[in-house]
Amino acid sequence: MKKIISGKVREVYDLEDGRMVIVTTDRISAFDVILPTMITDKGKVLNALSNFWFDLTKDIAKNHMISSNLKDMPKEFQSPEFEGRTILVKKLKMIPYEVIVRGYMFGSMYEAYKKGEPFLGHSFTKKYEQAEKLDEPIVTPSTKAAEGHDINVTLDYMKNDLGNELGSKIEKTALAIYKKCYEHAAKNGIIIADTKFEFGLDENGELVLADEVLTPDSSRFWNAETYKVGTSPASYDKQFIRDWLKANNLAGDPNIKEVPADVVAETSKLYHECVRKITGKDL
Repeated sequence: MKKIISGKVREVYDLEDGRMVIVTTDRISAFDVILPTMITDKGKVLNALSNFWFDLTKDIAKNHMISSNLKDMPKEFQSPEFEGRTILVKKLKMIPYEVIVRGYMFGSMYEAYKKGEPFLGHSFTKKYEQAEKLDEPIVTPSTKAAEGHDINVTLDYMKNDLGNELGSKIEKTALAIYKKCYEHAAKNGIIIADTKFEFGLDENGELVLADEVLTPDSSRFWNAETYKVGTSPASYDKQFIRDWLKANNLAGDPNIKEVPADVVAETSKLYHECVRKITGKDL
């Protein structure tokens, strides 16, 4: 067994038998800086949400999950510190794109729209306000950069690179997963404005959903109760901590010493509220 990735949030271990162990930590990053203070239970929330969505969407796409039971893991992971934040997964040949599904006119897409410019191959003839729901969700991939920032590309670019058959299957699968999960979340008071998926191919060349799925770290979740078109809606993600960093002129500062306890507690509270609303239970 060897550690192959130590990311902003996750530690990944290769068991060298076609399986991997992924541990989701309580680390949090903002403005490309990993903050020195952990967010209580954040990793457990992300793990619980991904596991819930994997199960909900297994009729649409295979996923990489093997087990979330520590008894199925190597003995190194069979201790309380790994409980609730560790999964055993199938190793895949990962597709080098993040597949972003956008359901609302927001963020960089809204900025392009305001200028009258197309957005990654998508043009809009209808009039939209900020945060307004699109008539149909769209897919905008980005390349997965080993270093530096990912690069947004058009859907045609991805299809030309991967081949039209695989590219179209990825598009169709991502939209189907988004729509099913969007409907579930909406019934429970959360709007999934956009999200990103990652896919891989198994030993038979079949498409498999992998990484994390529909968490506050990989998605923009809005509170349906306070959502209003024309505004920047309140979200269940790290926006609270981003706002604190900006207010204290610490955004992007790699020398930040700590995050205050009240900011940590409020951020943790938002993560807990999110998992409770979506899954119907807390950790």
